Amino acid sequence: MKGVILSLVVAFVMVLAVWAYSENYTTQQSLDEVSALNRDIASAKARLRVLNAEWAWLNRPERLSELARINFEALELLHLNPNHFAKIDDIPMAPAGLQGVTDIMAREVQE
Repeated sequence: MKGVILSLVVAFVMVLAVWAYSENYTTQQSLDEVSALNRDIASAKARLRVLNAEWAWLNRPERLSELARINFEALELLHLNPNHFAKIDDIPMAPAGLQGVTDIMAREVQE
């Protein structure tokens, strides 16, 4: 009887050892994947910083003004000033019966 129990214990220990071994390699593989993802994220953030810097460089006001001046005949771009925008009073309101944002806002103000 002792032999059977000892054999079962040895078999159980061996199964646990195989399980621990496989879990160790699964964990190592997961850690490697996480490291690779972190490297990809860092690389993407670096690319994004470069693209943001390029965008800021290309959208400098003096550069855009010069491009508008050079290409005026083709594009007919003008400098924006406050006179190009409508005043709030000049914008027509929606009809009274129209269900929309204006009616919802009016109800919220009344409450």
